[in-house]
Amino acid sequence: MTEANSNPSQRLPVDGRAALMMVGLCAIWGMQQTALKAAAPDMAPVLQISLRSGLAAVVIAALVFLRGEGHALRGGTWRPGLAIGVLFALEYLFMGEGLRFTSASHMGIFLYTAPIFTALGLHVGLPEERLSPLQWLGIGLAFAGVAVSFLGGAGFGATGGSARDSAWIGDLMGIGAGASWGATTLTLRFSKLSHAPSTVTTLYQLLGAFALLGVLALATGQTHVALTPLLGASLAFQTVGVSLVSLLVWFGMLRIYLASRLGVLSFMTPLFGVAFGVALLGERLEPAFIGGAAMVIAGILLVSGHEMLRARQARRAAVG
Repeated sequence: MTEANSNPSQRLPVDGRAALMMVGLCAIWGMQQTALKAAAPDMAPVLQISLRSGLAAVVIAALVFLRGEGHALRGGTWRPGLAIGVLFALEYLFMGEGLRFTSASHMGIFLYTAPIFTALGLHVGLPEERLSPLQWLGIGLAFAGVAVSFLGGAGFGATGGSARDSAWIGDLMGIGAGASWGATTLTLRFSKLSHAPSTVTTLYQLLGAFALLGVLALATGQTHVALTPLLGASLAFQTVGVSLVSLLVWFGMLRIYLASRLGVLSFMTPLFGVAFGVALLGERLEPAFIGGAAMVIAGILLVSGHEMLRARQARRAAVG
């Protein structure tokens, strides 16, 4: 997710209300891979994402102009806006195509390698964002977890037969989706969009996904549509729940609470993703994947939660 532009010194620590809202948001985000996978026989995932993005873009565009934020679409933001639109589309291209090969549970884990790529990019680009030894440990642990998942054959346990031989392709695409998400965050951080309203950055991303994935679906013949209740429910959930409600609530929370604390809580998402994949799609988890996934999540928590750990240690030292 992208960051809001409020003053960090005015943000609040996470309270019980915020924690409860984060549980709801993480459940929504963790459900999206399962919804895409479940409705895939009725509509290709890339076409689902294109349609949901286009519908949500209409609402976000109306919100931009009702708030008088249309000026932010000018003033040199269109170039980075085009870039994040392409990167956002690339993220969901990897996700949508990857779900054709691997399980929703696996995609949910590998997608959330994004903070690793963001942290590495910030380390290179900003002196004040240099990685600490604890963060390097987290990066090493996360990539070791990816290796365990692949080398242990965890990506091959969704169904059987040919699916077992090609599931690694989907897992690799999940990592590609995470890298694209990380690149999107870096583009926002280093461009004029870092000072633009969050609704405007969201609009650029939604328009990019709608246009590029729609063209791709047409070009590759992924246009089959079977109008079923399951497809309708999936599109409604993705459009309203994922692309509208969750993004607007997330950006609203970023204006109130400390982003680093919210970021740590957001890593409940892959746990929800795995749980929904197993419970609703009957996906099977291999032992190597479970171990690798635990290593990935632990590593990401070390990378993203180091500020909270340092603050806690400072408070203990002050009390002592």
